[in-house]
Amino acid sequence: MSDPPVQSVLRALSILKELNRQQNTTVDQLHRRTNLPKPTIMRLLGTLAAAGLVTKAERGLGYQVTSDVVSLSAGFHGGPLVAEAGRPWAVDLTRRLRWPAAITVPAHGRVAVSVSTVADSAVSPFHATVGVSFSMVTRAVGRAYLAFCPDSERRILMRMLAASSDPEDNPPNLVRVVQAMITTVRRQGYAERDPAVEPRSSNTVAVPIRLGDTIAGTIGLSYFRSAVSHGMLVGELVPALHKASQEITSSMERLQRARDGQVTATAPACLPQRDGIPAQHSAGRNAGI
Repeated sequence: MSDPPVQSVLRALSILKELNRQQNTTVDQLHRRTNLPKPTIMRLLGTLAAAGLVTKAERGLGYQVTSDVVSLSAGFHGGPLVAEAGRPWAVDLTRRLRWPAAITVPAHGRVAVSVSTVADSAVSPFHATVGVSFSMVTRAVGRAYLAFCPDSERRILMRMLAASSDPEDNPPNLVRVVQAMITTVRRQGYAERDPAVEPRSSNTVAVPIRLGDTIAGTIGLSYFRSAVSHGMLVGELVPALHKASQEITSSMERLQRARDGQVTATAPACLPQRDGIPAQHSAGRNAGI
């Protein structure tokens, strides 16, 4: 029988996860989201600061993670194919549309960020790192996966969701909630975040990335609701995401053929254009973001 978990470590990790969700977080916000007493939160923040992982935000308005948190995700290698193929297209989306993009892959009944361009966006609604996981029931990048994955895979995922203790993964009337979500997402051709979950000031829109008969992952863009109208969403962001998704699929297929010895190219044959010049394929520009 394994030893019981060290509760102080679990509390510190819960604080770190919440700090990772946005650029600045106050003690009041941490208290509401973790249900930990404020004195405990202050002690944990002090410990994390001493470890070099957390610092006070500018003008003392809350707390934020430091660049040292990147080292905590150095061992995460989820979705290497979709990350390698998708990274230049995610960077291109952010370069053109300004909003941060994320590519996610399935991980233990959720989706985990494999590529993020938060560092490339000056208008990011939040701070997220590679390896952060999101619900398939409430979050856009997860909804896009659950709605379009094969039926056989969805049945397995539903059993995993039903066994989860996380209310975002396993809300009341799970089957009915998921069925309604899937109907909406398939009709629209894209997924949005559940408006009832935080942060409510922003939204994310996502589409699946296909590979053969499977879904390799999802790609999404996050933005402030006040800055993007519905017309802009369906007229600009969604078409750009679908185009990027198709290009990522083509890039993955080329990479697979190259690894099988069918072609000699080791990088996507068609990369996003920058001022008429193909952008460089930078395999590591966003590592750890």
